[in-house]
Amino acid sequence: MDGMANGFVPHGKHLIAGEWVTAETTFRSEPAHGAAHDFGVGTPALVNAAVEAAEEAFWTYGYTDAETRARFLETIADEIEARGDAITQIGTQETGLPEARLQGERGRTTGQLRLFASHIRAGTYLDRRHDVALPDRAPLPRPDIKMTQRPIGPVAVFGASNFPLAFSTAGGDTASALAAGCPVVVKGHSAHPGTGEIVAEAVKAAIEKCGLPGGVFSLVQGGKRDVGTALVQHPLIKAVGFTGSLAGGRALFDLCAQRPEPIPFFGELGSVNPMFLLPEAMSARGAAIGAGWAGSLAMGAGQFCTNPGIAVVLEEQAETLANAAKEALAKVGAQVMLTDGIAKAYRDGAARIGSGAGVREILTSVCDMRDATPYLYIVSGADWIGNHALSEEVFGPLGLIVTVKDAAEMIAVAKSFVGQLTVTLHLDEGDTALARDLMPVLERKAGRVLANGFPTGVEVSDAMVHGGPYPASTNFGATSVGTMAIRRFLRPVSFQNLPDGLLPVDWQ
Repeated sequence: MDGMANGFVPHGKHLIAGEWVTAETTFRSEPAHGAAHDFGVGTPALVNAAVEAAEEAFWTYGYTDAETRARFLETIADEIEARGDAITQIGTQETGLPEARLQGERGRTTGQLRLFASHIRAGTYLDRRHDVALPDRAPLPRPDIKMTQRPIGPVAVFGASNFPLAFSTAGGDTASALAAGCPVVVKGHSAHPGTGEIVAEAVKAAIEKCGLPGGVFSLVQGGKRDVGTALVQHPLIKAVGFTGSLAGGRALFDLCAQRPEPIPFFGELGSVNPMFLLPEAMSARGAAIGAGWAGSLAMGAGQFCTNPGIAVVLEEQAETLANAAKEALAKVGAQVMLTDGIAKAYRDGAARIGSGAGVREILTSVCDMRDATPYLYIVSGADWIGNHALSEEVFGPLGLIVTVKDAAEMIAVAKSFVGQLTVTLHLDEGDTALARDLMPVLERKAGRVLANGFPTGVEVSDAMVHGGPYPASTNFGATSVGTMAIRRFLRPVSFQNLPDGLLPVDWQ
């Protein structure tokens, strides 16, 4: 089976409609360690070929039953697992992530494929409704009306830098679209092209085993901005899934809106994930909260979209938090960041925070090229509210403590936040009244509200929401994690007085 040998060497080709295609020009990968490899540079022509094949495949795949799609998702999971050692090998080389992290992420990737398979078999995601005919109703009869959810067509997916498996080639967006019945064209991320290639091999093998058309899935590697532009503006693409930076995501979002036929752009654009540390909880276990925050903040070199970058605490309790967090963060060694560009952006972000009015440095750091160590800063609530730049995400292990004089200022700081993926309350029983006052604000600000924990673990489940008001995501009514993510690539259709033989196969 392709790519299963322990010594996996990428061939660097694009996967277009079931065929590996050699590119005219190449780029060289920049792995954290190990050998670099050449990969094809994507072009608008390759994008066009992939999207046209996806549209042709939709006439078959979009009208399959749930069981066919469920078996396909499970077969992809099987094929990924069959390549497990090779995926870990190339993934650690390209990203610098440790083997355990890649293995865990692979389990999450295959787990969500199998969860989605189980979910669509159950059929509840279709929200089927039936208004039976009332021919004798006066003054007007009612027709028979059946409603269900139908797939929208080809979907574009952009791989994420920080999750080479779970949010990339066969990650959540791809799994969601395929579960819905939509063919997918993936724009691979240049930070881990070899990982993308071997996962694409797994999808190709699953397509062949399940007897599906090759255009159900394509992977276009590399390419400059024109490739992404060609993909989101192609008239046959009906939706886009994206995980990445605010600047990059906003540019693609605007392109989707400017099309002659605007399409939904489901972008997850980052977040600072603030924590509100309430007084009773801090009095009882402030040092433990500080140490726990440090562990979450530095996990994976801070390269999680749910990284808790901000802690809001009363002035008189800030020293306890700062000392505990500083002590824990000082023990964190240098960690390799995903790319040289991300490491540079981290250094630039730290410089921006450190130069803010009223900001004081608690823990200094030295970043050497692609390695990163933590920074820790503190600022007053008044200075925080007066400087919006302090609320902008720094992708990496950087923490900022915001001190407030009282509960009223804590609520004011909460109101000053833009949309977030998560917000967290640390509270004890005596904090209930303040927490109740904060809740209306926090609920409006985030897609997930946590109590007495840290947000860096995102469970793939039915009830999970990974999204939030802009700029955390571009569609506050959607999630990119969990089974509800499938609904992004479906639309409701009513069927009035149609004979049963013309209804979608999943209506029965």
